[in-house]
Amino acid sequence: MLDLRRLRLLHELHRRGTVGAVAEALSYSPSTVSQQLRVLEREAGTELFEPAGRRVRLTDAALVLVTHAESLLAGVERAEADLAAAAAGAVRGVVRVGSFQTASLHLLLPAMAELRGTHPDVEVQLVEAETEPALEALRSHAIDLALADEWSGSPRPARPGIERADLFVEPVQIALPAGHPSAAGDGPVALGELAGSTWAVGYERGGMAELVRRVCAERGGFEPDVRHRTNELSMLLGLVAQGHAVTLLPALALRGVPPAVAVRAVAGADLSRVVFTATRAGAGHRPALAAVLAAIGSGVPTSPSG
Repeated sequence: MLDLRRLRLLHELHRRGTVGAVAEALSYSPSTVSQQLRVLEREAGTELFEPAGRRVRLTDAALVLVTHAESLLAGVERAEADLAAAAAGAVRGVVRVGSFQTASLHLLLPAMAELRGTHPDVEVQLVEAETEPALEALRSHAIDLALADEWSGSPRPARPGIERADLFVEPVQIALPAGHPSAAGDGPVALGELAGSTWAVGYERGGMAELVRRVCAERGGFEPDVRHRTNELSMLLGLVAQGHAVTLLPALALRGVPPAVAVRAVAGADLSRVVFTATRAGAGHRPALAAVLAAIGSGVPTSPSG
């Protein structure tokens, strides 16, 4: 009989390409992953792997198993949800949440405080993660819920087996030192005025960094002089407040902005960020996960710019 845990390893090998990547994602040693895959091959009674340089290639038989593994993992998820819903009426359990910093601070922490009063038997475990790693962890069953974001011009492709629910859309504006020449007045700032400024952005290839590069090129006709990189939006705000840089920030990160920072709209551009939740298909019926989603939803700002 095929073992579901080993099928999961095969599924992850198909997605990630190497035994080492599977081991890192699932917190196993590479030797353990290799040993379990060899056991799976014996259970299957046919060759599942063939050498391909330093990697292994999945045979046609293995690809058949991968397809069934996806269905089986989704079925187990639904079964667990139905079982939890049928149990004694109590809402309890552990919900592992992957979330980026501002969503953790402004959405998840208030939700956890609410759950302490409404569902004290629900335990939320936070793993700080940017959107792409969080969505990967969700597909790998390492977490149960991802709080994620999507920036203007960088839509995230739909992922099989993942359900997305948008929480809100918030404007993205320019944050610049209050003493910056372009900070005068209250009107929108033309990006061309900031061609000579130092910029702070998120990590390379992230949605925020790509947004800055794209709008500076399209609306300002220049390549931004990026000298600081961090995905912590509070740190970006601190760099601006200390006069080290300018940047683009979403409304959630601009709550309680200090007097040393001026916030202006971008002239001629409607920039935004979508904040959304992601769960595995069918998992939202789990009472504990449903309670966490409801608590997060109750704290969604009706006016994110406020």
